[in-house]
Amino acid sequence: MVQQNHERRVLVRGADRPGDLGWVVMAHGEVYAHQFGWDTSFEGLVARIVADYASDHDPTREAAWIAEVDRERVGCIFCVAGDEPGVAKLRILLVTPAARGLGVGTRLVEECLAFARDTGYRQVTLWTNDVLVSARRIYEAFGFALSDEKPHRSFGHDLVGQNWILDLQ
Repeated sequence: MVQQNHERRVLVRGADRPGDLGWVVMAHGEVYAHQFGWDTSFEGLVARIVADYASDHDPTREAAWIAEVDRERVGCIFCVAGDEPGVAKLRILLVTPAARGLGVGTRLVEECLAFARDTGYRQVTLWTNDVLVSARRIYEAFGFALSDEKPHRSFGHDLVGQNWILDLQ
């Protein structure tokens, strides 16, 4: 699980330490406000996702990971059960700006998809927005296909939401 990259240690581990879940919410709020000007309603959405996971996740079917570089949290990803049997949702992938270019996002998605396969999911879905270009490149590299997109007003901006699907079989 530990990998050397650009002489910096990248570690992907379970999001099971005190402070991990709070960091996920805080980091999303700060990074998206700085990078895209999104308001606190986005942080609220992430807080609801994290709270649902923290209060009611099934560890045999759902998991979350934190990426660290040099022992500092720099990224996260969640895999949660979807609305249909056999379908998982990839949620709240984030890599902080300081860790971009180190392969952290790819490592997190690899971990999530390996878990989904090992758990027996047949499909993984995700929802994102078209402005998140780097994340979309990672999803496409793993074989996710765009299933639909729709304009919406969220987080203080006009955005285009996208649903992506990956068949694991």
